[in-house]
Amino acid sequence: MGKIAFVFPGQGSQSVGMGQVAFNENEKSKEIFKIADNRLGRELSSIIFNGPQDLLTKTVNAQPALLTTSIALLEYLKEEGITPDYTAGHSLGEYSALVASGAIDFSDAVYAVSKRGEFMEEAVPNGEGTMAAVLGLDQGSLKEITDAVTIDGNSVQLANLNCPGQIIISGTVAGVEKAGEQAKEKGAKRVLPLNVSGPFHSELMKPAAEKFTSILNEINIKDADIPVITNVTASPINKNQDIKEKLIEQLYSPVLWEDSVQKMIELGVDTFIEIGPGKVLSGLIKKINKNVQIYSVQDPESCVATLIALRGEGE
Repeated sequence: MGKIAFVFPGQGSQSVGMGQVAFNENEKSKEIFKIADNRLGRELSSIIFNGPQDLLTKTVNAQPALLTTSIALLEYLKEEGITPDYTAGHSLGEYSALVASGAIDFSDAVYAVSKRGEFMEEAVPNGEGTMAAVLGLDQGSLKEITDAVTIDGNSVQLANLNCPGQIIISGTVAGVEKAGEQAKEKGAKRVLPLNVSGPFHSELMKPAAEKFTSILNEINIKDADIPVITNVTASPINKNQDIKEKLIEQLYSPVLWEDSVQKMIELGVDTFIEIGPGKVLSGLIKKINKNVQIYSVQDPESCVATLIALRGEGE
């Protein structure tokens, strides 16, 4: 068998009730939810398990909730002695990857992402920024469009380069709408507005990045035990100073997810384990490379199935 990568989902994968079974069945997983509640000084676990969905979806809740659920599920794999050769996460998921790699303690990470969500919500007044998924147009053509629209006075840029034929753009409402219209004219199959509270991974997030620097200076970031493939460069890092710099840049830079997956495959990864709610990353990885093994750990049952498959016990 080749190398294993643990990958962690980002905002958008949250759902009410996620992690409930892990909380009920595993003491270490239960402890993760308790640590989150204590560090944040509020009942985050109650929002995760009971909702309502619109409260859970708020950036300031969704970010720590997804991190907490992902790390609670990670505890299962750790108990079974399954360790990765690399970790990576999509946007917010990079914090889960850093916890899994030993660079940030969970308690510090959940505090940091809660503040990150707060600053991201504050950076652009509600209703002024947005994001949209552009399907079926190549990166070069779409960048030409976003660059031209931005010169025209409406800020918009490539935000998530997810997989072949799926790119997210981000910016002002007018900029995203104009770029979306031009993308359709250039041959995009569909342009889908996203239900988000702001223009994430765009230059409009620079005020959030400035504020967030002080939070990262407060917490202890260590050298990672396991290399993390960072969103900003799609390359492995493990030095604490590099990690801090990339987390700040990540707020206003594109998420190079397709390149990150390709880099892990180049480095010998043939097995990806998505840890957290939903199967968004599993779907993207399949579109990037059909030949790799992909497993999704969303609950204890799927964790057991993954362990059996990895050990070849099902043969």
